[in-house]
Amino acid sequence: MAAASSVKVARMTLGSQGLEVSAQGLGCMGMSAFYGLPKPEPDMIKLIHHAINSGITFLDTSDAYGPHTNEILIGKALKDGMREKVELATKFGIKLSDGKREIFGDPAYVRAACEASLKRLDIDCIDLYYQHRIDTRLPIEVTIGELKKLVEEGKIKYIGLSEASAATIRRAHSVHPITAVQLEWSLWSRDVEAEIIPTCRELGIGIVAYSPLGRGFFSYGPKLVETFNEADFRQYLPRFQPENLEHNKSLFERVNDMASRKGCTPSQLALAWVHHQGADVCPIPGTTKIENLEQNIGALSVKLTKEEMTELECIASADGVKGERYGSGLSTWENSDTPPLSTWKAAA
Repeated sequence: MAAASSVKVARMTLGSQGLEVSAQGLGCMGMSAFYGLPKPEPDMIKLIHHAINSGITFLDTSDAYGPHTNEILIGKALKDGMREKVELATKFGIKLSDGKREIFGDPAYVRAACEASLKRLDIDCIDLYYQHRIDTRLPIEVTIGELKKLVEEGKIKYIGLSEASAATIRRAHSVHPITAVQLEWSLWSRDVEAEIIPTCRELGIGIVAYSPLGRGFFSYGPKLVETFNEADFRQYLPRFQPENLEHNKSLFERVNDMASRKGCTPSQLALAWVHHQGADVCPIPGTTKIENLEQNIGALSVKLTKEEMTELECIASADGVKGERYGSGLSTWENSDTPPLSTWKAAA
């Protein structure tokens, strides 16, 4: 296994507006929500501090994680001088209440969500503020227009989008420069490579890869499903259903075999593949365990040759994985196009 102790975490510039972050980030969602029951707060604060002291300073959260409890956790972790050491990203746009999930991007909601996140995080300014999902009921220009005002007021520094189509990214970027686009990118999620990645690169937008370990699949393989409890939403994802998992098991086995030859873990190999996609890509693997954090940092020292990259891409070809990323009814970049601004103005 590639050790983390000897790895110096590099810095990178995310996007074209000057945001500098650690070359690998930390996804904080699983500490509070969606991957089982919330973890003990003191343990998670210790983990966050360990990450920061190890050079992982780009922290990713959202008001939807909990909801709200993950931002409160991050706020507590950033006391006593820690805030100045990190680049903090949070998100708005998904409202969870009474078991219902709604997407909002109207100006009043954007502003209220920002103010609420600032309060929960107990900070004066958010470094990178993402629209978590796109509100397709109104033009993207309307949402970005309000975010632009928040930048001008000093409440946020940089604007990001999550799960946005190439067309939506272009329209947003024409209103105010988009610093980063967050998307799922891993050896088993490669649908963004055709249009979205080239669009980001053309416009000088940084790429933040969430779930770079396939929601834990490349850490544990098919036995991961044995750890799911009633609070773990992964049990409902198509790729973890028995009829798909049996097929996907071979993908993990082949990656695991290659990792054995490389002298690293399968998760380090999968994460190294994302790192090797380019200097504009920052993966943000999440974890709730210090030993897994150390393993993820170790992936930064795993070097892949062109031949090894080709071998991995053959393993993870378009038909390498079976099952959709999400179940039906959940919004992704594929259903993120919004009405034209001209039509909306006419209706108003």
